[in-house]
Amino acid sequence: MYRYASASLIALAFASPALAQEAPGESDTIVVTGTLIRGSAEDAPAPVAVITAQDLARQGNPSIMDLTRRLPVSNGVIGDASQFDPRSQFNQGSASVNLRGLGPQRTLVLLNGNRMVATGAGQLPLVDVNLFPVDAIGRIEILKDGAAATYGSDAIGGVVNFITRTDQDGFLVGGDYRYIDGSSGDWTASASYGRDYGAVRVFLSAGYQERNELRVTDRAATWRPFAENPQGGFSGGGNPGNFDFNASVGGISFDADEGCEALGGFRSLPGSSSDLCSASYLGFTNLVEPEERYQLFADIEADLGDDMTLRVTGLYGRTVTVLNTSPSFLPTIAPSANAAFGGTGLFTIPAYAPALADYCARFGDDAGCAVDGNGVPQAPALAYPVRFRPLLAGGNPLFDNDRGTAALDRNSDAYQFSGEFNAGLGSGLDLTLGATYSEYDRFFEVGDSFVDYLQNALAGFGGENCAYASPASRAGLTTDQLAAIAGTSGCSYFNPFSTGVEGNSVTGVANPNFAGNGSPLGLSTAPGAGLVNDVATIGHFYNVWDRTANTRQFVVDAVLAGESGISLPGGEVEFALGAQFRRDRYARTFGGGGNLDQFPCPGSVLNPEETCNPEPGALGFIGAGSDFAVSSEIWALFGELQLPLTDRLTAQLSARYEDYAATAASSFDPQLRLRYEAADWLTLRGGVGTTFRGPPPNQTNADLVILTFIGGAFRAVDLLANPQLKSESATTWNAGAIVDSGGFRASVDYFRYDFKGAIENEPVGGMVAALFGASGSANCGDPAFAGLEARFTFSGGVCKSANVQRLASYASNSSDVTTSGIDAQASYDWDTGAAILQAGAGGTYVFEYQVSDVVVEGVLVQPAFDAVGKLNYQTTAYPIPRWKGQAWVQAELGNHMLRLQVNNVAGYTDQRGAAIFGPNNGSLAGASVTGGENIGAFTTVDAVWNWTLDTGTTVSLVLDNIFDEDPPFARLDQNFDPFTANALGFTAKIGVRQAF
Repeated sequence: MYRYASASLIALAFASPALAQEAPGESDTIVVTGTLIRGSAEDAPAPVAVITAQDLARQGNPSIMDLTRRLPVSNGVIGDASQFDPRSQFNQGSASVNLRGLGPQRTLVLLNGNRMVATGAGQLPLVDVNLFPVDAIGRIEILKDGAAATYGSDAIGGVVNFITRTDQDGFLVGGDYRYIDGSSGDWTASASYGRDYGAVRVFLSAGYQERNELRVTDRAATWRPFAENPQGGFSGGGNPGNFDFNASVGGISFDADEGCEALGGFRSLPGSSSDLCSASYLGFTNLVEPEERYQLFADIEADLGDDMTLRVTGLYGRTVTVLNTSPSFLPTIAPSANAAFGGTGLFTIPAYAPALADYCARFGDDAGCAVDGNGVPQAPALAYPVRFRPLLAGGNPLFDNDRGTAALDRNSDAYQFSGEFNAGLGSGLDLTLGATYSEYDRFFEVGDSFVDYLQNALAGFGGENCAYASPASRAGLTTDQLAAIAGTSGCSYFNPFSTGVEGNSVTGVANPNFAGNGSPLGLSTAPGAGLVNDVATIGHFYNVWDRTANTRQFVVDAVLAGESGISLPGGEVEFALGAQFRRDRYARTFGGGGNLDQFPCPGSVLNPEETCNPEPGALGFIGAGSDFAVSSEIWALFGELQLPLTDRLTAQLSARYEDYAATAASSFDPQLRLRYEAADWLTLRGGVGTTFRGPPPNQTNADLVILTFIGGAFRAVDLLANPQLKSESATTWNAGAIVDSGGFRASVDYFRYDFKGAIENEPVGGMVAALFGASGSANCGDPAFAGLEARFTFSGGVCKSANVQRLASYASNSSDVTTSGIDAQASYDWDTGAAILQAGAGGTYVFEYQVSDVVVEGVLVQPAFDAVGKLNYQTTAYPIPRWKGQAWVQAELGNHMLRLQVNNVAGYTDQRGAAIFGPNNGSLAGASVTGGENIGAFTTVDAVWNWTLDTGTTVSLVLDNIFDEDPPFARLDQNFDPFTANALGFTAKIGVRQAF
């Protein structure tokens, strides 16, 4: 936005092959990030790393997502294979940058110095860097320090500035194909054109990327049996499910479906009151979702004469993604009294249901069914499906694919338009006026069940054309009378037992207990008869609904910069003064069954006049909401001084005042940076300052639902608005040294962040552990835990971890964080005459990541801990490996470039302890499963070959993960940590680019 962000001022340098590391010797490189004053060198006071287009080419032109995952300064990257972590839900197809592991919402992402609005799809606001114009990027600058004094809110972890090319002359076209075992591979294509037409410079770029499906079942490392990882994609609330045949208990005692194991499920504690069938949802999911992505970018700069220029840029990006996920979800809302046999707080199967009678006839006393005096199994008066989902092992027949997976669209459109007018005012002064508008549209589908329609189907009153579906049509009828009309006059049954499933659609194994093979009672197996499920019945209670998230940002600013006329021993003082206005808007729409204004209550689908308080909606799991649009306006004043105190010592003073008009919140953030040239080969630098992030409007004014694993199954967690949120703030320190002597170049920077009042969602894992403990009900009923217990909704109203239906939580100004560490890199170049050789290494080592206590409803739910070297599952921290870095050797021989690189992420520990790794942790017969407690290091080796011909053609071959290393095993849904590693294994990419 400011003149310092104009890419036309950038002198591109192609000298640093280290991934996201400085090239300390390139002192003539102009760095535009981290200062308001143009012309700063790369060894300036601010710790800025530069990755040029040639650096990217030397590393095989990785995708932006692959690049951000490898950055040593970035931990916990949202991208592929992370649909099961609440922080990445609904963001499929997106990619983030997470500097220092502080969260992607605390990394400010810029395109040519201009803010890009964050997506509003998930619980975290993150900038989707996948939609940036990949092949138009000329350089990436990474400011590894807080930067509120320069940029305002959000730059707590630092700044990543993607800068497009301005020096292209002519056409450049290219494409590549990436081979991935088990997949049809990835394709990319690009075309760009640049030229100066006298007073006008033009640059146009178009990009296309296609990714093809890679299933979890295509990798042995991610498709593991229950005995190895009970947390590896197995749910205690699936299908085959769990039932209660004891009416006096009413849904508290579990009996696993007797067909559990025949359909690939696992029974944890047979014969006990907690006998659970754990069924797998993982086989319905992907490691890589099918995606298509498009980018269009235009940049026009005109010389208007009299030292005036106008630059206009435009970006459009689109991603089309299909999320493959579970065929249905576990209902966490009970049906209302408007449904047949509803209103009990549980789903209910009446004795007359053919599926119940058939099930008891098949399995008898083993199933918990009663036996009469003649030893004949009898269906109980009522049965309760207490932990089940209507569809799982057999897939969902409503979706046209071979697995019956729920295939849901996740589409994104991003826009950015900017204009910048620059005028020289004489006397060394420049005035820059700028405006940027950006918008991110997210469309996503959610699939779920109407709980009252599902209950009706259990009782024989399912289907769109059922004459007795309404409560009025059944009013006053006895159970015998209901039995007589159930399954007639267009009404149909749904069979929730394993007997209604023909086979496991993932493994292809047939179900020997399938009712279509014949009923022990001789009952009809025709569709709608109550034994074999009818597609129309399923299609009535299960539906797909649209939702949208729209975020918009408008920024205008003005900057006056130049020479002050004041001289110091080292030269003239330079200054910059500016003002900025920002307006952020966040809106959500909820279609059909997910809209609370249409269906506020479970009973709303059968009685539109139904009222309830609270309003949970009518869908069983995914949650509902009301359409909303919220916004905030921010005003800022800022300034900077460059003080050449001596020939060798320079100080940079910056300050910014930012005001959130609607909330009366404000922040003043000063910063001091120093640069000292101790010798011709040694430069020292350091700085201290404050930085902040204001409360986003979606967390202060809007509610959201996410899905989190609680008590053996995924549960809905309501993230409720908290209008009391305040700004979070941090004080940051850095100190570093840069060495440049002959062919040797090195730098080391110490960093420290003291972070106060972090805006975080309350830690679900801590809340669950604090209330229930190891026993599953340790503090239930304790008055000291009453407020925390009230946050949970339970099956049958009984407080127990296994009975959790939903959890209410809030974002709050939570724990303080202190983190520190070192960024270091070194390389040596030598020219042999026949070749130019280089060897180097670099990375980030984290000393500490201290998180303070978190208290919810007066209860300590997350004691203080050090997150370094830990997985940090369901805490307020991301996975933080202690070390992350690369080492490489490289040779340039004429027109050929060869590079060999080793990437390493240190091992870390899953800190969950006995709850996961001790006895009775959900494993078979209560035995301990300890694998995955220590998550191993992830080390891969890559090779790149580039061949540049005199015709302007470049051919490249990239071999990633040459030794086909599996990701380290972790006790997570996909059996590895997708925030840190990837499960692609060995891949090979060949590419061709042609300039003309």
